[in-house]
Amino acid sequence: MTKFFCIANQKGGVGKTTTTINLAAALAKLGQRVLLVDLDPQGNATMGSGVDKHSLPSTVYHVLLGLKPIQAAIIQPPEVGYSLLAANRDLAGAEIEMVDLERREYRLKDALADVQDNYDYILIDCPPSLSMLTLNGLCSAQGVIIPMQCEYFALEGLTDLVNTIRSLHAHLNPELEIISILRVMFDMRITLQQQVAEQLKTHFGDKVFNSVIPRNVRLAEAPSYGLPGVVYDPSSRGAKAYLAFAQELLSRNF
Repeated sequence: MTKFFCIANQKGGVGKTTTTINLAAALAKLGQRVLLVDLDPQGNATMGSGVDKHSLPSTVYHVLLGLKPIQAAIIQPPEVGYSLLAANRDLAGAEIEMVDLERREYRLKDALADVQDNYDYILIDCPPSLSMLTLNGLCSAQGVIIPMQCEYFALEGLTDLVNTIRSLHAHLNPELEIISILRVMFDMRITLQQQVAEQLKTHFGDKVFNSVIPRNVRLAEAPSYGLPGVVYDPSSRGAKAYLAFAQELLSRNF
């Protein structure tokens, strides 16, 4: 059965897209069939997969508005090992254009139903805000993976996101739950980060995965080469950490 996971955080700059592309590449390396859906108009997951977002004839925008079938929009970027439903700036206009459409919160879910049997995992990279695009991602998913930095303000943002997920679970998507809280950009030398990590474990228990993603230069460099870190430098600490995260996700058998 296909697993649908949203990678979401209402706070920007927390390594959400980095987590999405590296988890997709790591799962692909472990023999899984993966589709990555880029729902962010910035198109960073698209570019980080080695695709020029400016030259795409079909994107997730066309799929959400019913202008193209999803099969026509999915592409196979070379090297990364996963399929991609790409995004670019066109997607920013979808927010307004979807307002009057039927089942506007479920446009992505309905489209994915046509291809879901082709994949083991569908990973959705959401924008860093609670928008109609994010709602479409969360209404398509069974679970949410939350990458977060272990900093004080990140805890505040996490509280908001948890409340949003509870509300969606109650009203729009009864399948939705938090699957994983992933500690990213982690530095064991910083006492505050250790304290926040302990608070997370106290509140969320085993939803805080054992895998931890360290700050890593190679992970930061990789997108400029159009590759996930897992592909760009498999021997780097960051790549090994994302591979361990993928293995932990598989072992939990959601």
